Amino acid sequence: MGLNDPQWGKNKGDSGPPDLDEVLRNVNKKINNIFGSKEGKGGGGSRGKEPKQHSRGSIILILGLLLVVWVASGFYIVNEGHRGVVLRFGAYVNTTPAGLRWHLPYPIEQVELVNVSQVRTVEIGYRNNVRSKVLRESLMLTDDENIIDIQFAVQYILNDPEKFLFNNRDPDDSVLQAAETAIRQIIGKSKMDYVLYEGREQVASAATVLMQEILDRYQVGIAISRVTMQNAQPPEQVQAAFDDAVKAGQDRERQKNEGQAYANDVIPRARGEAERLIEQSQGYKARVVSSAIGDASRFEQILQEYSKAPGVTRERLYLDMMQQVLSSTSKIMVDQQSGNNLLYLPLDKLIGSGSASTGSPAKNTTQSSMVPETMTDNNSIRSRESFRGREREMR
Repeated sequence: MGLNDPQWGKNKGDSGPPDLDEVLRNVNKKINNIFGSKEGKGGGGSRGKEPKQHSRGSIILILGLLLVVWVASGFYIVNEGHRGVVLRFGAYVNTTPAGLRWHLPYPIEQVELVNVSQVRTVEIGYRNNVRSKVLRESLMLTDDENIIDIQFAVQYILNDPEKFLFNNRDPDDSVLQAAETAIRQIIGKSKMDYVLYEGREQVASAATVLMQEILDRYQVGIAISRVTMQNAQPPEQVQAAFDDAVKAGQDRERQKNEGQAYANDVIPRARGEAERLIEQSQGYKARVVSSAIGDASRFEQILQEYSKAPGVTRERLYLDMMQQVLSSTSKIMVDQQSGNNLLYLPLDKLIGSGSASTGSPAKNTTQSSMVPETMTDNNSIRSRESFRGREREMR
C-alpha cells in the first residue's frame, strides 16, 4: 500500500502512522482559528483546492516560525568577568566582551563562555589538607643532598581565552606539571636551611617567575597570580634527628653570641686602658723632657752667673738648698748664749711629726710655729749676724 493511498491508515487494526494531509489540515485549522480566518467562503469549485492551499500556507508559516526561532537562538549574553569565544564550524572567529551578543546560529557558529576573572587553585604535594600528603609530589632533593617535604598552592587566572581553549586539554594538570618542575629546579639549587627558614618568600617568588615562563613558552593562556608555601619540613622519618641537629645549631649560635658579647665587653675596655696608658706615658715623657730642658737651661743661667760672681752664686745656691731641705723637716732651735740651761723639748709634737715624715708644707709650718717666740727671735737675729759676717768675708 502506498503512502499516498487515501485508505492508508484508515483500516481498523492498522497500527501505521496517521495521514499527513489530515495532520496538516488540523494544524491549518488551528492557525486559522488564531488569525480569524473563516471557512466556507468562495464557490463550491474552490472547496476542492482549499486543503492544498491551506497546506502550503501552513508549511510556509511553520518554516517562517522555525527560521525566526533559529535566528533568535543566535543571541547570547556574556556576563561580567567572562569572554565569549565564537567558533565557526569549530574554527576560532573572534572573542566578544561582556554584554548581549549575537552569532550565526548553530550549527554554523557556536560560543564558548570562558571565565577570565575566577581565581583557580592547584595544590601540589597535598590534597584539600596539608595532612593529606602526596609524597610523590612533595619530596624534593636540595643542593646539599638533603630531602625536604614541601607543600604549596598555586593560584592562577586565564589571560587568553583562545589559547586556553585550543592549546591545552587539562589546565589544572598543566599548571601542576609546570609548578612541580619549577619548584624542583629552585629547591635543587638551594640549601635545606635556606628553604626551611629564611628563604621561603624568595623561593615562592622565584617559583612564580619560573612557572610563568614555562606556561608562556607553551602558550596555554594562563597567568600565575600567586604561589603560597603551605609547609616545608624534613621527612617524618628523620624529623627527630633533624630537631636534635637544629637544637645543637641553636646552642652553637647561642654560645657564639655569648662569646662575642664577652669579647665586645673586654676588648674595648682593654683598648681604652691601653690608650690611657699610652696617653699617660706620652704626658710623662713630655713632662720629663720639659723638666730636663728647663733644668738644663736653669743650670746654664746659673753657670753664667757663677762665672761672673762665684762666691755670691755659691752662697745663694747653699741658701736655696738649705731652704728646700729645712722647709720639709721639723726644726728645734736652741740659743746657747741665752744662759738658760733649761731646755724645753715638745716631745709630743716631735713624735707626731716623726710619724708623718711625708707631711705637707702646711703641717711643717704649723709645727715650726709651735717653737717659742723667744727662740724664733734669737734664731733670726743669729742668722742675720752670720749672714752679715759671710758677706764681709766675701768682700
